[in-house]
Amino acid sequence: MLLKDKVAIITGAGSGFGRETSLLFAQEGAKIVAVDYNSESGQKTADDIKANNGEAIFVKADVSKEEDVKRFVDEAIKAFGKLDIIFNNAGIYIPGNAEALASEDWDKVININLKGVFLGCKYAIPYLKKNGGGVIINTASAASLIGFPDAVAYAASKGGVLSLTKAIAVDHAKDNIRANCICPGTGETGMTREVLENKELREMFLAPIPLKRFAQPIDVAHAALFLASDMSSYITGVALPVDGGWTMS
Repeated sequence: MLLKDKVAIITGAGSGFGRETSLLFAQEGAKIVAVDYNSESGQKTADDIKANNGEAIFVKADVSKEEDVKRFVDEAIKAFGKLDIIFNNAGIYIPGNAEALASEDWDKVININLKGVFLGCKYAIPYLKKNGGGVIINTASAASLIGFPDAVAYAASKGGVLSLTKAIAVDHAKDNIRANCICPGTGETGMTREVLENKELREMFLAPIPLKRFAQPIDVAHAALFLASDMSSYITGVALPVDGGWTMS
């Protein structure tokens, strides 16, 4: 088991990349703190882990609210006594270019996608340090690396996640904390389902991907497992594309 007896907080654990990563980490021996804004889906992830003889708790939280983030980190320590890994994965997408996007939608995307990652790191780092080190994984995006149409707030937030991750990697290498981010391409998740059900849009998004398929949640989960485990013990500050070759084509 690659994560035996590790304690991992995973935000956005109720669906998509977060759910798949929670299940995989549990299979690899980790104790999971499943965090999500949706009580039903988040609790289901925790229940499914326990049904397969794993250990998990669910904490409902809004990652853009500082008191919620502090609480789920405290709940992790209360339940399991330590913290080894945090996967800041929760995020949203609201379409719009700079001219059309409402300022309140800009604030919402930035607060969840970027401020939420910052807060997760802020409150996890003291416990990672106390533990003698640990791992931070943040979900960025292909939009961190290339121009992305009709997604000005999303692209800005995910570009910020990439830079934030690198800054944290530099600041906390001395604490034996590794920080890396995953940059998924278009994934088949609940966030994209409505878009990808449109045949023309599906073909448009698929066209630039050399591997000619969309990212599946397990693709991101496998990348997260690599970054969380000792297999990547000499890797920090990287942005790992999981995009079928999109950003290099």
